[in-house]
Amino acid sequence: MVAVDSNVSVPQEADAVSLDERKVVITHLMAEMGSATRQAAVGTADKETKETEDNEEAEETEGTEETKDITPAQAKQGMQCEVKNLYQKEDERGRCTWTEKYPDGLEEAAENEITARYAILVRNKKSFDSRKKLEIDSVVVQSPLLKEILGKVLKDYPGVSTNLNRLVFSAPFHPFVHRWEQFTTAKDAQEDGEAKEHLELLYTVLHDELKDIIAARNDYTAKEVITFEHLWTIYQPGCTLFTSEWGRECAVKFVRGSYYEHNKYGPVFGMNTQILDWDGDKFGFASSQSLVLAYTGTMAIADLDAFPLKFHPNEKAIRAKLLKRGKLFEDFHGYHYKAYKAFALGKDYCGNTIKVTVDSRIIIDTYAFGKFNPNRLPHLAPLKSKSNNTPEFSDESEDDESYESEYYGSDDDDSQGYGSDNDLDTSKTRKRMPLSHDQLIYASPRLKGYALKTKQWLEFFVDSVSDIQWNNEAFDSLVLPADQKELILAFASSQVKYKDTFDDVISGKGKGIILLLSGGPGIGKTLTAESVAEDMKVPLYMMSAGDLGISSDEVESSLTKILEMVAKWNAVLLLDECDVFLEARSAHDLERNKIVSIFLRTLEYYEGILFLTTNRVKNMDPAFQSRIHISMEYPNLDAAARSQVWKNFLDRGVRHELGEEEIATLAKIEINGRQIKNILKTSQLLARHKDMPLRFEHLKTVLGVEGRL
Repeated sequence: MVAVDSNVSVPQEADAVSLDERKVVITHLMAEMGSATRQAAVGTADKETKETEDNEEAEETEGTEETKDITPAQAKQGMQCEVKNLYQKEDERGRCTWTEKYPDGLEEAAENEITARYAILVRNKKSFDSRKKLEIDSVVVQSPLLKEILGKVLKDYPGVSTNLNRLVFSAPFHPFVHRWEQFTTAKDAQEDGEAKEHLELLYTVLHDELKDIIAARNDYTAKEVITFEHLWTIYQPGCTLFTSEWGRECAVKFVRGSYYEHNKYGPVFGMNTQILDWDGDKFGFASSQSLVLAYTGTMAIADLDAFPLKFHPNEKAIRAKLLKRGKLFEDFHGYHYKAYKAFALGKDYCGNTIKVTVDSRIIIDTYAFGKFNPNRLPHLAPLKSKSNNTPEFSDESEDDESYESEYYGSDDDDSQGYGSDNDLDTSKTRKRMPLSHDQLIYASPRLKGYALKTKQWLEFFVDSVSDIQWNNEAFDSLVLPADQKELILAFASSQVKYKDTFDDVISGKGKGIILLLSGGPGIGKTLTAESVAEDMKVPLYMMSAGDLGISSDEVESSLTKILEMVAKWNAVLLLDECDVFLEARSAHDLERNKIVSIFLRTLEYYEGILFLTTNRVKNMDPAFQSRIHISMEYPNLDAAARSQVWKNFLDRGVRHELGEEEIATLAKIEINGRQIKNILKTSQLLARHKDMPLRFEHLKTVLGVEGRL
């Protein structure tokens, strides 16, 4: 090292001085010192500034020797290869800080190699119960013999894995309270030996701790009452709960429960439950929730909003009812055309569930429901879950079969489109393992589908779904020439049966049938489409131009969805009063031209039956003429046709006293079919008001008021 004159002022903390300042100091030193000192300083400066100039070997060695003695403060951040321990320390206000000082008064760890030898560790803590000094905080089971036995006793209990190296149970020991009978049975059944001794040890520990809570539970359940604080004791994971959903009785599987503070209801006991549902492809368990609000004193168990089914006074009858409905629910998978008369459940614009009154025919189709409403379809857990979060322990019979797969075999690949379950050709339907009785009892009371009258995706209650009462005389009552009726029906029925036998040059094009019905109002155009659908026993989807929207984008989106739904359901589609689409395009209305172009292009790929009705076809766009397979013009009704219409309406259960001469008189009045129906309806109301059958005088009164006589 080079000696430095003590009179020269040298910085004491060189690491706190900037690089430029160091150079100034070094320059000053060089001016005061000799050449040897100058060389050493230059070597130090070169080292600190990391410049790699080629110096003489002696200078380089001298500079290196001087920088070896670096303090920890001079080391780069994170580069010192050591572990530094800090310890938590509380100040007088209870705030935590970190210090290098090792805490005073620490004892050796309670659990070590010595305690690891014991079969059970019982960890106690000070009790605030006036009846005892200590209470158990937790129990650590270390015995492999105990773990094996507890694996059977606590099988499928949520949150418990008995194969862990460190198996800890914390107070208040819910698993043992819920499975106490199984635990005591296992203890009594165990043969003498080391495992028996270990079981006796654990039983003694837990019995002393749990005897009061178990005695209280047994006392409450014997009286079929329960307090809010003891609710958890009767809800065993995997048990069947009886509850109601929108006034419909149902059963759910209890998964787990806990007490907490609800932001609206205050203290509650919340229950996570599961219900059997269908997502259009498979059956599974959907998550649901139930709440029991806090109450004082005791309450009858059967008065709770959701309680174990075994406490129901009519348990056997309820099980039979739920099982019957569950079988119906299972049968309704896939596509079904049914009638419905009750309220259903829908969603408002804010996503809230609302009641919707439905009195019409419906389509049950969960697959389509999920496709057009993906956010409303629940996520389903497998029927047989290997997770502890979905317990399979049941208080039912033990005949629940274990399935490797819900399906066995498949006739064809249905990975695209609606899948075979939604195909009307039942020969293609996948074979599905039937659900067991223990699964069917949890079936949801709701089915997902579409209301044809209100055009809404809704959830319908299984109990209110019924078969359609078909009007077998609808097509016969249609007032049209026989050959014309036969042609229309032949076209429509053949399209349903053989729609895949003819295709365009481009795959998917030209598979549909389009029929144009034109003529004045009230002469049977709409009735024709309705009668064809009724005779074929297929859905009728009615829409008008207003249902599609006003902009080209709205029309394209709406039309694409509707045509897809209708084609998959093999439904008859009726586009009523479609003049806006049929009129020839002009150069002055570009938006309408765009709508017509979209309509034409979309129809090319439609695979179903489409009836178009219009009051005029004089100015039809040429592009439409080439796409229409049958065009029929309906003449105005003559006297004979009107007479037949009068008779058809009168024969539909109307109590009347009209003779042939009076009907012939009515037929001479030049009105259309819709007007005849309205006049009859009004006259019938008049007759009912007077509590007499319909007479000619009632019709004359109504016709006179309307100025038709």
